[in-house]
Amino acid sequence: MKLSDKEWQVLEALWQAEDGLSLGQTVEALRPATLWSRNTVLTYLTRMEAKGLVVIDKAVVPHRYRAGVDREACAAQERRGLLDRVYQGSAGKLVAAFLKEEKLTAQEREELRKLLDDMEV
Repeated sequence: MKLSDKEWQVLEALWQAEDGLSLGQTVEALRPATLWSRNTVLTYLTRMEAKGLVVIDKAVVPHRYRAGVDREACAAQERRGLLDRVYQGSAGKLVAAFLKEEKLTAQEREELRKLLDDMEV
């Protein structure tokens, strides 16, 4: 499932809270970046629950909201989508494009070399 930017923002707030967040805490966590009202946050949480992205613990008051999906699984899906959509599935083309556009520090270059060396069979 492809996440919208707004869904990512909600999930980022929830992923940072191991024990979940109340509605008020979620509103406060999102406010600096979104300026969303309490009703807007509740609407997002409810819609995302219907999609399986959020789990709402209604057995406690106030209700607790938790991410219903794993961050790394979502990130992997996004990477795969970008790779397929923009680079025809070629990880080499993706890495080359980033390396042409972004400067690497000496430490980053060393880490990249080590990663590539470790991939050799």
